[in-house]
Amino acid sequence: MSEKNDVYSDVKGQMRLSERIAAFIPGFHGYKEKELRRESDKLIRNHLYLKLSIEKTDLREISQKLADRRYFDVLTDMDRLLAKMDRVVEKVNHASYGYSGFFDAVKVREENLDRMIDFDNQLLEGINALATEIDAFKAELASGVTANLKTRVQNVTDKLESLEDTFDKREEVILGAS
Repeated sequence: MSEKNDVYSDVKGQMRLSERIAAFIPGFHGYKEKELRRESDKLIRNHLYLKLSIEKTDLREISQKLADRRYFDVLTDMDRLLAKMDRVVEKVNHASYGYSGFFDAVKVREENLDRMIDFDNQLLEGINALATEIDAFKAELASGVTANLKTRVQNVTDKLESLEDTFDKREEVILGAS
């Protein structure tokens, strides 16, 4: 919650003088507040995207090491995991910013945008859990422990699927359905 306030405050504090003056125009103030919330969410999601991209690179390195060491029994599972990772990374990268058209029946309200920012901040916990699991997998592989490869791949897959399931609920948060 505090990170949301920090990002939102930072974005709001970087408004130009002309934007601050225009914010006093009736009707423009609410529009500008929504834009600032969307921009805050975009910054948070860019951060999430970068963290996921780093984890995707780590998974590719793990996959390469498994292929180099000829652990063929887990390569198919690793390929599926990498495909899922690509899908999740792109979902985060291309997710909606909470816009609704002028004539849309369902409008995105400010409180829903705030919930969306909070939701995206909470996704960081899921990404950190995924990163911890990937780091443990890398460390085990680096130390030569290969008895649990299938279990490690499954653990990372479970964390990734959990993260994706959580992220898929984002649309409901934007619309205020949950």
